[in-house]
Amino acid sequence: MDGEVHGLVLVVDDNAENRALAHATLQDEGYRVALEHDGEGCLASFMRERPDCVLLDIRMPGMDGITACKKLRELPGGADVPILFVTAQRDLDTFDRAHDAGGDDFITKPFRPTELIARVATAVKLRRVAAERAELYELGRRQRDDLLRLQLQKEQLVAFLVHDLKNPVNAIELHGQRILRDKDANARSKDAAAKIQSESRTLLRMLMTLLDLSKADEGRLVPTKAAHPLAPLLDEVVEAMRVRAQASSVALAVESDADTIYGDLELLRRVLENLVDNAIRHTPEDTTVTITAVKRPDGVELRIADAGTGIPTELRTQVFDRFVQADRPAAARGHGLGLAFCKLAVEAHGGRIWIEDANPGAVFTFQVPDA
Repeated sequence: MDGEVHGLVLVVDDNAENRALAHATLQDEGYRVALEHDGEGCLASFMRERPDCVLLDIRMPGMDGITACKKLRELPGGADVPILFVTAQRDLDTFDRAHDAGGDDFITKPFRPTELIARVATAVKLRRVAAERAELYELGRRQRDDLLRLQLQKEQLVAFLVHDLKNPVNAIELHGQRILRDKDANARSKDAAAKIQSESRTLLRMLMTLLDLSKADEGRLVPTKAAHPLAPLLDEVVEAMRVRAQASSVALAVESDADTIYGDLELLRRVLENLVDNAIRHTPEDTTVTITAVKRPDGVELRIADAGTGIPTELRTQVFDRFVQADRPAAARGHGLGLAFCKLAVEAHGGRIWIEDANPGAVFTFQVPDA
């Protein structure tokens, strides 16, 4: 690290383990470190030590971090020192309170040591630049704060979409099931109910995809792995996609020589559903989408083959990026998120996903290890 940013960092946290981790991390990078466990100690240590940067917890007994920050800013020299809030509270209200109190940055626990070092170094450098170029510093700070607020708002929106919309979507599917089970319902009603049920499952899958993409951004997409029988999983996927396939005049076929699969059953089911849905949209009428499971020495390989136009070689890695769509007819295009989710979910299992030629069509293949 550049020697210019080394100096004294005041760490204020009521948790001894958090103080020890921050102390070791900063000391290893050449910083001197002072430690305090409450807001009163923070103010006294600041007047005594005159640190170059302050790491401040929010929830502490007695004087909390927000109050300590406000009081510190009123002390001689307190207006210029970088104050970084380090907290487990990741929500928009906490961020706004920290910002209004005069905080310069906002780090979420548990933090990665490399992230802490980078944020401390950046804060110190920004403060030194600010002394010379105050206007440029304020612009950079506002842009950074605006970006973080947008990120928090996005997370809240995703939470709303999943948690608030999941219940009514499940209710729609349930009503569809009731009509299908009603002995007095006519064929037309049952056909409509089957389509309602299929579309509600598609909507629920989209909501869960948004949630999982958000989790992946935060490093929280962690599969719960166990061994599961493979045949029931494949049957469930085929049944879930049956109505959509029939509406497109597409047949579904399954071939398997594997008995079990190791992984997170819910994530694997949605990977398969996304890939089968993708294949149905891209294959011509009166053709077959085939799901093949092959036992490999180190895991299970699943292949979903369609008879469509295929994927150009130059696009075979790009289609797994968010919002990227292959050059397909408008009616066959998705939203560019399903394949991105598939890649993240498969890689979270320690596996990989790729595309091959089907001559004609494409084969989306993924492999998950046995452990």
